[in-house]
Amino acid sequence: METLEISLDGYTDLPPGKIANVVTYLEMLAPSPPRPAPDRPDLVFRRIPEPDVDWYRATIGLIGEDWLWYSPLVMPKAELAALIRDPLREVHALERDGDVVGIGELDRRVEGEAEISFFGVAASEFGTGAARHLMNRTLERAFRDGTRRVWVHTCTFDHPAAVPFYLKSGFKPFKFAIEVTDDPRLSGQLPETAGAHVALIRPGQNPGRRP
Repeated sequence: METLEISLDGYTDLPPGKIANVVTYLEMLAPSPPRPAPDRPDLVFRRIPEPDVDWYRATIGLIGEDWLWYSPLVMPKAELAALIRDPLREVHALERDGDVVGIGELDRRVEGEAEISFFGVAASEFGTGAARHLMNRTLERAFRDGTRRVWVHTCTFDHPAAVPFYLKSGFKPFKFAIEVTDDPRLSGQLPETAGAHVALIRPGQNPGRRP
């Protein structure tokens, strides 16, 4: 694996084809009061037992393509199937009229903890209160069976309202990290139109140019 020395005081140039984001980690050590959410009888929150890999990838693409969610799309199918069907993971869907419009996934593989490993709603639900409804239900599921800590991470590739949303939901930030990855749009793992808020720079584009 290629290594990169990142400056902790200033700028670091990335190799061609790489992208980077700042990750914010947040945690909740006790349940917070549910946030008020509009009455949405049209929404159904349910756990998906034994998720189908194609269904899961389609759901991740629906909700996360704009935010460059890609890890489940590139993982070998058998490995992904074993991961999402692990009895210590819970995949919950938010559905409207039978269509998936949100996902709230919990990873319980660390005893006493629950990581919200994927969380989000489709663009059709932005501003409708669906995300608050989904978070309330996800946290209900997370804080059970002696769970002492629920945590989540988000990054600068995600929706700009993500950090404020988690703070309003009762999470407290505890760590930053820098994540450097291959740009999945250059390899065809995501379409070039994905993540329009993140610049697409092709290797060899304006070689040698410096600010």
